[in-house]
Amino acid sequence: MFQKYLHLERFGTDAVDGINLGTCHIFPKLDGTNASFWVDDEGVFHCGSRNRELDIHNDNAGFMNWAIQQESLVNMARALPNHRFYGEWLVPHSIKTYRDEAWRQFYLFDVLGANGEFMHYDDYSVLCKRWGVEFIPCTLKATNPTYEMLHEHALKNTFLLQEGQGYGEGVVIKQYRWKNRYGNPAYAKLITSAFKEAHIKEMGGQVLTVDLVEEKIAQEYVTSHLVEKVIAKIRTEEGAFSAKHIPRLLHTVFHDLVTEELWEAIKKHKNPRIDFKLLNHFGVKQTKILTPALFGI
Repeated sequence: MFQKYLHLERFGTDAVDGINLGTCHIFPKLDGTNASFWVDDEGVFHCGSRNRELDIHNDNAGFMNWAIQQESLVNMARALPNHRFYGEWLVPHSIKTYRDEAWRQFYLFDVLGANGEFMHYDDYSVLCKRWGVEFIPCTLKATNPTYEMLHEHALKNTFLLQEGQGYGEGVVIKQYRWKNRYGNPAYAKLITSAFKEAHIKEMGGQVLTVDLVEEKIAQEYVTSHLVEKVIAKIRTEEGAFSAKHIPRLLHTVFHDLVTEELWEAIKKHKNPRIDFKLLNHFGVKQTKILTPALFGI
């Protein structure tokens, strides 16, 4: 059965608000057409476009007729039945300046496992190298990147482009296992231009960490003692602690962090500028880390 790839949301919209708060993997965005392939339980090889399953008579710019002849794709799909392999089939769209040898090639950018979860880049890139399948490399691994940092990197994208022929479409921002405010997995896109690919696949992209004072304060002051104290208080007042009390737990932990610990944190960090929305975000994150069973982690 055909499964459509998730929609990339524009960076800065509600659907991906907060996706940059954590460890992100950044990828060049190619300007071709979305394509996919998979093998079903019976060993049949299938191909898809962005919105539908393909056949050789109802193809997607020639993708299926090309793909069924590629042993690398077929063998990888047969080794991993019921996995969905998504990528970009590079045919002319808006950008016409990709290198000659880059055209009419498939560049994998995601793998949906049989368990319904997307594989991490570190895992599917190894599979691609094993089977000889081209993939879009991660060009930057960044912790808490700001819009300005992402935009700066996006302006350097020359992946697969002819020398001196401008920049690519933009970048894709992924934070694996992240879900948006609506409880859905989501990736973001920043449309401008992005990175050089020299040695990226084998040598890896840059590694960047932005230290946020709000994250440090949460890690230092949202402690097991604080969280357990709040849980005990709720249990005493309610007679038990259950999932329905989790919103109260998160609210109370943040309240206690601000009213009981913030003065000490301000002195320690020398009167920093604090974004309380970020502080709440990292307070929630730290509470989840300390009580993983409550959140099904």
